[in-house]
Amino acid sequence: MGKESYWASITFHTLISNYIKLQSGVVSAVRNIASHPSTATPGKFLLLQFMMSQVTQVGESISNLVSQVMSVINMSIRNQKSS
Repeated sequence: MGKESYWASITFHTLISNYIKLQSGVVSAVRNIASHPSTATPGKFLLLQFMMSQVTQVGESISNLVSQVMSVINMSIRNQKSS
């Protein structure tokens, strides 16, 4: 078998665009339940909570990623100054 290389890439724009889509889906679900409160079942409510927690987790992951990138940039700048 030959040596295979697998590459995956994602841009910050793609990441944020998908996060916005995820957020929009949650907003739509909240609006749907809010506009039809008589159809709000415990299952729908739990699903909505799960969707909201997913948005929170993805948002925190993006925030951590940005923080790590900023840390690398700051370290690089510090290393340039000391040279």
